[in-house]
Amino acid sequence: MVTLGVRRWETLAGSVQGVGKKRNQDWFTCQGTGSGEDPLLLAVADGHGSAAHARSDLGARFAVDRFVGRAELFARAARDCHEPGRLARLMTYARDDFPRALVQDWREEALGHWSRHRPIADTGTPEPHQSEKLLLYGTTLIGAVLTPWLFVAWQIGDGDLAVVEHDGTLSRPLAPAEEDLGDETESLCGREAWSAVRMHWAPVFDQSRTPRLVVLSTDGLSKSFASGDGYRQFVAGLDGRLASDGSEGVREVLPHWLEQASKYSGDDTTLAAALRHASTVTGGGPPDLPDVSPAAPPDAPPMDTERNTET
Repeated sequence: MVTLGVRRWETLAGSVQGVGKKRNQDWFTCQGTGSGEDPLLLAVADGHGSAAHARSDLGARFAVDRFVGRAELFARAARDCHEPGRLARLMTYARDDFPRALVQDWREEALGHWSRHRPIADTGTPEPHQSEKLLLYGTTLIGAVLTPWLFVAWQIGDGDLAVVEHDGTLSRPLAPAEEDLGDETESLCGREAWSAVRMHWAPVFDQSRTPRLVVLSTDGLSKSFASGDGYRQFVAGLDGRLASDGSEGVREVLPHWLEQASKYSGDDTTLAAALRHASTVTGGGPPDLPDVSPAAPPDAPPMDTERNTET
């Protein structure tokens, strides 16, 4: 993609295949600069991976690709959000219409793929119901759009969105009121998936109060910690290491961190993050936190992992 305008954000991302898994069911993207002409788009998707969701690696890729298409259109409309009444209309669209359009796009992609790649079946086998076809591609999704004037994010299913504000305050604005039990989670393959999409709406009225770090990750990361606060500590530590070592220093060690997390969770682990350029932020930097390794049990056995190199 051609970079237009001032680069307002630096991005870093990676994905590691879960131990013992045949393929990585996650997919992600980071693209754009965050300018008005070239918005920053972040997305991570986590295919469910069980036998009932045999094509969920493709479902995750479809989810990210379709999100990017819809997000680009949304960001184009958001360039004029300062006009009277425009912001309120955008919020209504983001809350109500965007999820429906995104789910419909994903369904069309999944059903189109199924039609082109039908499973071999015995003669006389009835045509599967549409819901059964979609089940094969089941996936979660978290996506975000960042422009100079607006930060919006959407989520269906598990995984985490973490935001470090300009003053160092850390939040998880899309965390559900109650965590999903076990491996159950909402999914794009659900019957009324659009109704399960959660939205974070954050207009930027003061450039100096723009978040300094936005982190999207699949649940393979948060599940790797021994305590409920482990994920928050990881994000706070990541914030500190970015301040002390810079994005290049963190980018070098990020694969190792994700591999360690994957060992403890046993799941595919994916992270996509955006760091606000220091030259465009007013205020002091975050405290230096020297270690952001997953807080896993000390007796966890060592395991080999394979890094996903697909982008």
